Amino acid sequence: MTTAIRMEAPNHNTLTCYVKYECRLPKCVERYTQRNQERRVTQANGTWGGLIDAEPVRQHLLKLHEAGISIYRVAELAGMDYKKVRIYTQHAYSYKEPRRRRITPAVAARLLALDVNEITPAKVDPTGLRRRVQALAAIGWPRETVIRRAGLSARNAWKITDQPTVLASTMQAVTAVYDDLSCRNPLRNGVLKNSVSRTKNRAAANRWPTPKYWARFPGAIDDPHFTPEYKVTKAEILAEETRWLIQTAGLTRAQAAERLGKDRSYIDRVLGQTDIKAAA
Repeated sequence: MTTAIRMEAPNHNTLTCYVKYECRLPKCVERYTQRNQERRVTQANGTWGGLIDAEPVRQHLLKLHEAGISIYRVAELAGMDYKKVRIYTQHAYSYKEPRRRRITPAVAARLLALDVNEITPAKVDPTGLRRRVQALAAIGWPRETVIRRAGLSARNAWKITDQPTVLASTMQAVTAVYDDLSCRNPLRNGVLKNSVSRTKNRAAANRWPTPKYWARFPGAIDDPHFTPEYKVTKAEILAEETRWLIQTAGLTRAQAAERLGKDRSYIDRVLGQTDIKAAA
């Protein structure tokens, strides 16, 4: 699916909208002007620190991650939006936007103040664990095998991936197994051919993304707000847009078809096809 180039700012609460998207809303112009005034004042009195190298912050965040402290937990403890934290560790939501390599001294101090020895993550969001198990299934690794290699009880394989939260230590163990197995062929590592085929078929039926897919979007595998579009057909995308127009905008099928530039009969057909798949 081709990603459209964003022509307007995704939000209007940072300087990005003014600088990058040339937004000229009054509140955005005022924010930019105020920032420049603050900079001139601090430069005049010698307190302006400018931007500094973000690499020490990145290494600190990676250290926290290795200890089982998710980026969401870091953001919560620092009192920041998690999107403003993750941009210092990997690509932002648009994979074309590079990782930030400069940071303000104030933000750096806030993040570096988080001591790994004083933070106990306890339980974390299981999205990344579930997606890793599913991605390994897509290349033939059975769920039970993955769980067993993580040093966990295979009897709890289904429960672990379906729980609302998981222990940080469990997430770490499964992540380590994923990093190891994502580049290995299960047939060459003791998994029976029938088991591999059965696992792959189940993954294909559920359209679980492969490790190769997740590698295209650094950090997205752990992000519950990221929706993978893996093997999504044009008809399904059209059906989703049509349903949105009908349910949210209050249009009829005929009006939605006209808005989308499609024949009413084609709209009826794609809606029918996707409804059948959803019921199957």
